[in-house]
Amino acid sequence: MALNLDLVGKASDPITHTYSWRDTVLYALGVGAKTPDELDVLFEMNGPKVLPTFAVVPSFTAMLQVCGKLGANMAMVVHGEQSIRLHRPIAPNGTLQTVAVVTGIYDKGKGAVAVVEAKTVDDAGQPVFDNVFSIFVRGAGGFGGERGPETVSVEPPDRDPDFAVTERTSAEQAALYRLSGDLNPLHISPSMAQAVGFERPILHGLCTYGFAGRAIVRAVCGGDTTKLRSFAARFSAPVLPGDELTTSGWRNTDGSYLVRVTTGAGDARKTVLSNARVEIG
Repeated sequence: MALNLDLVGKASDPITHTYSWRDTVLYALGVGAKTPDELDVLFEMNGPKVLPTFAVVPSFTAMLQVCGKLGANMAMVVHGEQSIRLHRPIAPNGTLQTVAVVTGIYDKGKGAVAVVEAKTVDDAGQPVFDNVFSIFVRGAGGFGGERGPETVSVEPPDRDPDFAVTERTSAEQAALYRLSGDLNPLHISPSMAQAVGFERPILHGLCTYGFAGRAIVRAVCGGDTTKLRSFAARFSAPVLPGDELTTSGWRNTDGSYLVRVTTGAGDARKTVLSNARVEIG
């Protein structure tokens, strides 16, 4: 099925998302937050404070709508890259509106990439955060379109990281994370996972992204969720529920960090989140 190239440049209707502190706490649990060290994001009497990567949740419907209008086979859709930029701290409850624009659909030969920019404002119209979703559609290339900008790979320096946080995901991590809105059966149904080439259900890429965001908040921001200003990353390899994740960061001279997330150890180590950069404010 040919992709709907007419989507480029067209803004979506505003998408409203109303949430409460229960949703922000459920998200925090879904990306691994634990007591007693992270009560600020888990206990309503402490706010609760909201993890900055929660920004992907109110905007997720916008990405789903674009995928539907794109005309892509959803079984062939892979989340390629993700970035967030925070303009202000996220409140523990509220009503937000998101408008998404497809800024480009690019021909990568064996596949196609659709880039979606989503801007989210509060009920007073004030910017809260922006998302950029990069969606890769396997088998949808070869339509003669522009190849688009090439992503420049950034490798961490050849030295020990300035921080490294290792955590194990639970066997139920994907079952818990999906309650924040990504109900793709690939992440819970063994038969669906096997139908698209995986041995068993895989963890959501955005769950791995949330684990990394938590690690950064704890290791670099002293637990202050308001200090992470932006986080961009590429999803490089799948993670299985129960895998151990190591988030490592290297400080740049401008105060930003290059980040990499890996699973395994030694010769079995693989990078699952790459080309990641974080700005701290």
